[in-house]
Amino acid sequence: MARDLRTNAIVGLKILNPKKRAEFNARFRGLHKPSEGEISLLLKHPNIVETFEYGLTTEDELYLVMEFLEGATLFSALVARDPHLEGRRVKFIREAAEALAAVHEAGFIHRDICPRNFMLTNNGEDIKLIDFGLSVPSTKEFMQPGNRTGTPNYMAPELVRRHTTDQRLDVFAFGVTAYEICTFELPWMRGTTGMAAMTHDRPPIDISKYRPQINPALAKAIHACIEPLMGQRCPSMEKFLQMIREVKHEDVQ
Repeated sequence: MARDLRTNAIVGLKILNPKKRAEFNARFRGLHKPSEGEISLLLKHPNIVETFEYGLTTEDELYLVMEFLEGATLFSALVARDPHLEGRRVKFIREAAEALAAVHEAGFIHRDICPRNFMLTNNGEDIKLIDFGLSVPSTKEFMQPGNRTGTPNYMAPELVRRHTTDQRLDVFAFGVTAYEICTFELPWMRGTTGMAAMTHDRPPIDISKYRPQINPALAKAIHACIEPLMGQRCPSMEKFLQMIREVKHEDVQ
């Protein structure tokens, strides 16, 4: 939290560790990867944290100046089983999907979609996507095998197995997140290391096991996102949004 001395506005200030930034960028040597600041500045959507400017400090640290978001992460709400989620799950899932669709439309892959990277804002009434530190352009050179980054419990099988990727790895991670929003559980064994992600090429646990009254259309759409085989997975966030267009509540009414 900081104050912009030119406008007197309260803003969010993010300063990146130069060593970690260099180590990550080394994976893309010669590819002219845009920085987190460059990517963030291009993303304009009501459900994405707004970035106002970026640059380098006198110590060569990349900084970003963003809107200051008050509230908890979606992760915190899920861990606490926050009752505030009741009746808002479909709204949050739809807003998260719209945010990710905007990222993809802008030509990027987020690469770390998970509850930690969504903030509940506006007194818990809305959701915003944050943190583009692992994001890359959705172009061939950035989708080659080998770059396994992200949060293990939400990793797509092709990423875990170091195969060629595309924006569908975000669709998968989003599907796992939506599944967790509805059930407080994951479709596969939960773990704290990359080993947990090695099970993601197996059939997921049916979401109705954890939430028997779930709206069938919502359940179908979420399962389409977490299909282990890329060719059988929901192809885009736009398609997911079409699938839940008529869904008003997470459960059968």
